[in-house]
Amino acid sequence: MILVDSSVWIDYFNGRETPETNKLDTLLGVEPLAIGDLILIEVLQGFRSDVDHQTAKELLTSLTIFEMLGIDLAVKSADNYRILRKRGITIRKTADVIIATFCIESQNALLFSDKDFLPFVQHLGLLSVPTKI
Repeated sequence: MILVDSSVWIDYFNGRETPETNKLDTLLGVEPLAIGDLILIEVLQGFRSDVDHQTAKELLTSLTIFEMLGIDLAVKSADNYRILRKRGITIRKTADVIIATFCIESQNALLFSDKDFLPFVQHLGLLSVPTKI
């Protein structure tokens, strides 16, 4: 299963062509894709137009949606944040720590364009989706 981060969805819905949105285009309808509840919030809250919001909501809720946070994952997320901080790396958003930790623990790959996920790939075993087509 591949989780698609909000950083990719936001570019996708804004019509930005990036290696990540191109990869998403090749995966839609072909590979099983998922999002997390936190990703759903991050994407849907940004729409100004009701029509665009509804279109995005219909597409996103047709995917597998994981509930990403519970007590165990909260503790593991804090542990991962602390591991990276001890290496001199500070992750800016708590949501990114939760998303990365969820993917690591569930062994799901993550398609992302947000550079805050790179330390999770480099130091904690997060699986990233290659974007070279």
